Amino acid sequence: MNQHQPAGEDTLRRLGVLDTCAVSDALDALGLHGAVLGLHSVTGRHRLAGRAVTIDLVDAGQVESPRHLGTAAVDASGPGDVLVVAHHGRTTVAGWGGVLSAGARQAGIEGVIVDGAVRDVDEATDLELPVFARTGVPRTARARVVERAWNVKVELAGVPVHPGDYVLADGSGVVVVPAAEIEAVLAKAEAVAAKERAMVASVREGVPMVDVMGADYENLLKG
Repeated sequence: MNQHQPAGEDTLRRLGVLDTCAVSDALDALGLHGAVLGLHSVTGRHRLAGRAVTIDLVDAGQVESPRHLGTAAVDASGPGDVLVVAHHGRTTVAGWGGVLSAGARQAGIEGVIVDGAVRDVDEATDLELPVFARTGVPRTARARVVERAWNVKVELAGVPVHPGDYVLADGSGVVVVPAAEIEAVLAKAEAVAAKERAMVASVREGVPMVDVMGADYENLLKG
């Protein structure tokens, strides 16, 4: 059973049909820091949208951990949830692996985002589980990395993520939207997306690009 309040289906639907570029533009317009840099899908062309269930990792020996990293979060999560792993940019050791991917898929979790390396990428790909990370690596976390805590505030490549914040990922990358700002961000992103659809329609009608992407494009976020 999820530890946070269930995600609103309509909110997730609205977020899920947007792309990260429109949401990033909306975050910029509202003065919010939410674009996560350096992460990409390692499991093929995938999109995901959901609410964050966070996991914070530290070097082995810093804390005593009674369980393998990520297991409690997987057991507590399900549809509408995205696991967000603060691996703090480590690329020499995995912060996620194949058995965890099998558990996440079994639970119906929307996907996994790791600020660092992951392993068993082929297994996650075969499971069609969206995994976004910095890179793949074969080295195990065992005796190298442990879980400090889960469902706590973390940082994902410098972007703060609280449990229950909204996460969107696609081919352009990853964005995080604070739960308290989701309605304002969605409204702005939907407006941006509508303007861009109109511009594309003009392109298809043969309007010159200099006219399509003139002052209107530079002022896209205004209003």
